[in-house]
Amino acid sequence: MSRCAIHPSILSADFAHLADELQRISRADAAHVDVMDNHFVPNLTLGLPVVESLRKVSPVPLDMHLMIEDPDRWAPAYAEAGCASVTFHAEAATAPIKLARELRAAGAKAGLAVRPATPIESYLDLLPELDMLLIMTVEPGFGGQKFLDVTLPKLRRAANAVKAYGGTVALQVDGGITEETIVRAAEAGADTFVAGSAVYGKDDPSAAIDALRETARAHRNA
Repeated sequence: MSRCAIHPSILSADFAHLADELQRISRADAAHVDVMDNHFVPNLTLGLPVVESLRKVSPVPLDMHLMIEDPDRWAPAYAEAGCASVTFHAEAATAPIKLARELRAAGAKAGLAVRPATPIESYLDLLPELDMLLIMTVEPGFGGQKFLDVTLPKLRRAANAVKAYGGTVALQVDGGITEETIVRAAEAGADTFVAGSAVYGKDDPSAAIDALRETARAHRNA
């Protein structure tokens, strides 16, 4: 059975009760935490002090997605804070190889994210330096957007490159993941799925996580 991971996005959680909201997704593989700076994207969310507090109470690892300017400067602190994985944007990083190595040296998995319109080919040579490649399936910055099918060909090319490389690079998708769109993303080769309202919008988040995982496994293009 193919490996598939579900990372619920706490962007869809109740920010007034984040500790409790993390407990609701204890069956997930990780909690996806979006950091936005109102510069790289037109939105502002939480930062390092809140993340440090969340890590102490989270029943699952924290999967950080930094939608910020100057990740070369700020990203290593999230790894040093004990986050399991730290993903930065290719469009914002000045020295992505150096940064990825710094993240790994600090004990985190290193991820590289690209916007929907960013070509992936320029970054495929970096696969040996990465633990995860994130293909955005919506424009970064806000939750609740619809899945962009135009990203599927890029996702397939990335999946083929990861398979040819032969390493253990996770291929993550983020944006508009539902019970329906996870099928198309899995068929295109994704194995790690960020889901917001598809988990937190359900009465039983644990059951939603299990259902999404099983659907992805059933359609994963191994």
